[in-house]
Amino acid sequence: MFQTGGLIVLCGLLAHTTAQLEVLPLPLDQNLLLAGTPPQAPHPTDLAGSLTSGLSSGLLSGGLLGILQNLPLLDILKTGGDTSGGLLGGLLGKVTSLVPVLNNIIDLKITNPQLLELGLVQSPDGHRLYVTIPLGMILNVNTPLVGSLLKLAVKLNITAEILAVKNEQGKIHLVLGDCTHSPGRLQISLLDGFAPLPVQSLVNSLSGILNEVLPELVQGKVCPLVNEVLSHLDVTLVHSIADMLIHGLEFVIKV
Repeated sequence: MFQTGGLIVLCGLLAHTTAQLEVLPLPLDQNLLLAGTPPQAPHPTDLAGSLTSGLSSGLLSGGLLGILQNLPLLDILKTGGDTSGGLLGGLLGKVTSLVPVLNNIIDLKITNPQLLELGLVQSPDGHRLYVTIPLGMILNVNTPLVGSLLKLAVKLNITAEILAVKNEQGKIHLVLGDCTHSPGRLQISLLDGFAPLPVQSLVNSLSGILNEVLPELVQGKVCPLVNEVLSHLDVTLVHSIADMLIHGLEFVIKV
């Protein structure tokens, strides 16, 4: 009995001693090692997702949909481009002279403007980002030649280049580089899917003009807004992304 009791006491003492050792402070060198361990870098998908989310939110809160809905398309068509001047004015004057039916448009309204999911790719050298901004809208065209409202679905992509630069004070920030549209990539389709030949002819004629006018018009409105949104992104996010770009580190996952 005495031996069994002694064993129990010994085990209790060992357990108590072990618990005391667990709460003792670490030696100095171990404390320094833990304190000097850098925090783990955000996962690449976190940076990319946070950027596209921030850009989308910024574009929407900056009035992108209202800008699209109020594009002066009808004014441009009605004036034949006389007030716009330059290449655009000459082009519209030439096209409308070939297609007089476009001068009979009573009304043209943009409805249901949309910002679709942004795309993000990184340049091969890792120093640039390219953001694809897909936009959608419905064109409601009213002309007596059709006899009813003509609805056209329009899709257009704007591509914005994002660069990281360091100013004179040594601070890194993101700036907008080239901001363009892809020529010939404007998609226009009749919502009803099928139309008689005269209506389809009108759609084709109108599409020809819109392909030359709408991308430039949208680009001129959207790109300055993108530049403004970049300046209001979260500072920590901007610094993390800019640092990756400066060093050419890949953080956008290729799919």
